[in-house]
Amino acid sequence: MEMDVATIRPSFFGEIGLWAVRTVVHDAAFFGHTLLLQQLIQSGAPVNIVNLDNITPLHEACIQGQTQCVRLLLEAGAQVDIRTVHGSTALCNACAAGSPECIRLLLEYGAAANPTLTALTATPLHEACIRGSVECVQLMIAGGAQLEVFDIYFGTPLHAACMKQHVDCARALLSAGANVNAARFHETALHIAAKENNADLIEMLVALGAHVHARDNLGRKPIDYTSPGSPAALCLEFSECTPPSLQHLSRLALWNGLGKRMLQVVSKVGLPCRILSYLYCS
Repeated sequence: MEMDVATIRPSFFGEIGLWAVRTVVHDAAFFGHTLLLQQLIQSGAPVNIVNLDNITPLHEACIQGQTQCVRLLLEAGAQVDIRTVHGSTALCNACAAGSPECIRLLLEYGAAANPTLTALTATPLHEACIRGSVECVQLMIAGGAQLEVFDIYFGTPLHAACMKQHVDCARALLSAGANVNAARFHETALHIAAKENNADLIEMLVALGAHVHARDNLGRKPIDYTSPGSPAALCLEFSECTPPSLQHLSRLALWNGLGKRMLQVVSKVGLPCRILSYLYCS
């Protein structure tokens, strides 16, 4: 039985009834064939058609960072928050692709910065942290992404950034007010940095208030996950045994006092670059 496309109502799951294994619209969006996609749209091709995995052409364009195709689809009425069978939105795909241009477009068209988590997907901010794009992380933060939301696998976005050893992304999250001591099964970002033996991450996390004596669900401290004599172990050993300096305490007091207003306030004070570098551990 044929279905009248004009009567199909937009929904959470795309244009129900227009399932296909894959269409030429999907291919044009995925491969960035802008002219072909434009012609298809003008000829009446449905932009919200979904394949068997509920993937739309917009999902395809975003995962490849095809900015012009994303723009064409959105202008033609593509729904921004349709989710795949795994729960991913187009914004999740754009963040996973590390495409700030696609992210900007999607947010302009009302994409949800905080789609509900599912058992099979992470938030757009998690995806940006996993990818390691600082610009994408900053765009998502500016777009209202929640900093403390927990993904089943990674934990918070900070956990994800540390697991993938993206120091700049972790710094961007902390600068925006992320809790440095947020725990997933009692495991903090510092535990993860220690497991990765990443001395740069450890140094930054400790400088911004990470608890070096925190114990995870196995009763282990971060130092227990490092290789003896490694830079990571030496950094944690020094932090455990050395009382914090007045400079360090002052920095922590500023971070704790300002919280999420840190960036906004400090940027207006006109502090010298060296002080800013110290404050942000950069």
